[in-house]
Amino acid sequence: MTSLLARPDSARADAARPRPLVLIATLGGVLAALGPLVVLLAVGVVGWFVTDAGVHGAPRDGMRMGALAWLAGHGSGFTVLGARVTIVPLGITAITVWSMWRLGHRVGDAVSGHGPDADRISDGERDFTVPIAIMTFFAGYAVVAVVVATLAAGSSADPSVPRVLAWTFVMTALVAAPAIAVGSGRAAIWAAFMPVTVRAGAAVAGAVLGTLLVVSSAVFLVALAVSFDDAATMTSRLHPSPSEAGLYALVNAGFAPNAALFTGSWLLGPGFAVGGATVVSPSAVVLGPLPVVPLLAALPAVGTPAGWFGGLMLLPPLVAATAAFRALRGRVLTWDQVALAGCGGGLVAGLGFSLLAAVSGGSAGPGRMRFVGPFVPDVLVHAVTACGIGALLGAAVPALLVWRSARAWAGEPDDLTSAED
Repeated sequence: MTSLLARPDSARADAARPRPLVLIATLGGVLAALGPLVVLLAVGVVGWFVTDAGVHGAPRDGMRMGALAWLAGHGSGFTVLGARVTIVPLGITAITVWSMWRLGHRVGDAVSGHGPDADRISDGERDFTVPIAIMTFFAGYAVVAVVVATLAAGSSADPSVPRVLAWTFVMTALVAAPAIAVGSGRAAIWAAFMPVTVRAGAAVAGAVLGTLLVVSSAVFLVALAVSFDDAATMTSRLHPSPSEAGLYALVNAGFAPNAALFTGSWLLGPGFAVGGATVVSPSAVVLGPLPVVPLLAALPAVGTPAGWFGGLMLLPPLVAATAAFRALRGRVLTWDQVALAGCGGGLVAGLGFSLLAAVSGGSAGPGRMRFVGPFVPDVLVHAVTACGIGALLGAAVPALLVWRSARAWAGEPDDLTSAED
């Protein structure tokens, strides 16, 4: 935002000759893609060496695995022994999202001097700086994605280029676009024209969703820690060397966010499946043969879980109520605006969690493993209900306080008039 204000004299010469908008945004998109890609390429080479000390293959094979991992984080999927794997390692996706946000914010700050200033924007002058930056940022990122997918397509993994481009487009719209708008200062200007209820509802939605994800992750980590011996036993069955065990743990970490979303779906009630004809929920656990994956050690035992497991279903509405209360406390709103922001923000948070749950599952192998993930339609209903009602209850406290304050304020003139009489 400060970049739109008057610049000091020492910077006016640079402001008179701003760097090309298209070049800055395109380069930002390229760097946002290359950052995580280079790291994964290096990890792939290290993994290739530690598995067989470089006896078989060449370093380019390790680099291909790193590239395939980067593409898998963009929803490309891959083929293993003729079986299609579409489940997305959201840990890699999270890294790319972080890189996209950081570079997008820097691009926004770099292009803030382009286009009209804050006063002209407030007067209604059209400003295409951010839309152009977003489009060229996507173009730079997409070029890297297509090149990487084309080079990796020579292997039997067969990544899907259309899926990579679709994920890149969605990530640009949901992550890079807001980052560029915030970095350029335009987001603050545009937000000033939004109703206060919408801004408050957005704050509630972000608080509820973020807190629910943190709680789900914490529950999963506790379950995994309790079953650590089982996870270690699973790993020992593969007879890995210490370096291979570390690499295998890193691969499992890439799917830890998926497991957290599975746990959140479990807390909401519907649960998830780990293969066809299976269910993991607070009311019943039905499983079949499972692959040797340490993350699966966190699964509860087959059968009917203990009764206190059902009590954990109270966590999502409690989380929503607490987050909504903290987000709305101290905001200058009327009581009906507080209630509307709380309920609306909770509903949006439930919808957001359902969308994340939808992308957390997929096919994990042949046969019965072709379906792994939450039961999305049921999760949608439970998430919207739990988060909506919970956030409304959390907003009821500040709404009641505002309502009582408004009544007390409205009654003061009458009391003063009575005193004078």
